[in-house]
Order: sequence, then C-alpha cells, then structure tokens
Amino acid sequence: MDEHLILRNRLKTVRKEKKLSQTELAELVGGVSRNTISSIETGQFNPTAKLALVLCIALDKKFEELFYFD
Repeated sequence: MDEHLILRNRLKTVRKEKKLSQTELAELVGGVSRNTISSIETGQFNPTAKLALVLCIALDKKFEELFYFD
C-alpha cells in the first residue's frame, strides 16, 4: 500500500445530513470532545480504529461511506 495515501473523511457532510452539531456527535459517541470531532473533520487528527467504528455506528454508515484514501 502506498504510504503517501492520506485518510480523508466525509464526517462533516454526514453529520450535517443527520442535523447534528459537533457537540451532539461528540456526546453521541461518548468520551470525546467537540474539539476532537472538529479535528477529525478537518483532517488534523485520524481517529483510532475504535473511534472510527463508533462514529460509523452513531451515524449509521459503513466505514467506506465515512472514510476514504486520497
């Protein structure tokens, strides 16, 4: 696998489709701050596998619907 690939996400788009604020999503997944959600959305932080899975469950999306390589 090319190590130059960057993990991107559609978290902000999906969160807005679900009419959730960053704070509401953070509370829904539990154990993370609004800042963490913001950092993931802007690509400054890649979530752990556990957090990525919890985000998928909370937003009712498959992994590949939220995350992709660029």
